[in-house]
Amino acid sequence: MPQLPELPPLSLPVPTPTPDPLAACKLDPANLPPLATGHVFHTCGSRILSETGEPAQITGVSWFGMETGTFAPHGLWSRNWKTMLDQIASLGFNTIRLPFTNEALVDGQMPKSINYDINPDLKGKTSLEVMDVLIKGAGERGLKVILDRHRPTSEGQSELWYTDRVSEERWVQDWVMLATHYRGNSTVMGVDLHNEPRGPATWGTGDQSTDWRLAAERAGNAVLQANPYLLIFVQGVEQVNGDFYWWGGNLQGVRDNPVRLQVPGRVVYSPHDYGPDVYSQGWFNTPDFPSNLPGVFDTHWGYIADQQV
Repeated sequence: MPQLPELPPLSLPVPTPTPDPLAACKLDPANLPPLATGHVFHTCGSRILSETGEPAQITGVSWFGMETGTFAPHGLWSRNWKTMLDQIASLGFNTIRLPFTNEALVDGQMPKSINYDINPDLKGKTSLEVMDVLIKGAGERGLKVILDRHRPTSEGQSELWYTDRVSEERWVQDWVMLATHYRGNSTVMGVDLHNEPRGPATWGTGDQSTDWRLAAERAGNAVLQANPYLLIFVQGVEQVNGDFYWWGGNLQGVRDNPVRLQVPGRVVYSPHDYGPDVYSQGWFNTPDFPSNLPGVFDTHWGYIADQQV
């Protein structure tokens, strides 16, 4: 039989490996010594990572109350704090956002509306000491805590991070106190500097009295000087260049003016976004709703994740 000519070996194109966007910062760029117990976190692009480079996902619940005149998480008038933490963990949450008012941090501030018959171990404790107990209990259940300065006083939220009763200096001092108080405690993963800046709050204007981005840098750097392990959660503002959005939800300014902190890998942009049951915004009332929502989100904050800002 005639022999067939040998064919050259088949040459297939070698696929170009897809670069790992997390490769450059899988490990904490701050290069801090590890804490004795528990995970600490850092940011890498649009992701939150553990110290070993594993992506982390926050599934959180806010436990309101310490920002009100009770100066204690709500529900303790009818339930035991341990059973409430047990329920949070059993429902699959891994993080508690703990709102507070600066009033709750005043020396000797005592909580109200706690039923000490069912919470006897909280009797005689100040509001800060109650916070300590809850954070310790959260850690024992594998939960993380984000501290949230929700209100300067218990009377209500404020547009800016300071008021005529709570100055910027006090705002920063209280954050530094908490950062120092919980240094080395891996349960406290981060701080949410101020809830829902709005109204006169600006981003990137350079006005020291209204530029929330600059204020977040001042407070964030002071916090990190006291405790460099913390994540710094920064919400948006209400309007940028005349484009109004949700309170604390507009992060368009980050594109040209990102938050700059002295410790790398610590900024978490945290927009607030809601549905039409909170307020019937214009984009909920267009013929293309709800297919228009991805574009609305991308314009105001989604681009940060898409572009790994």
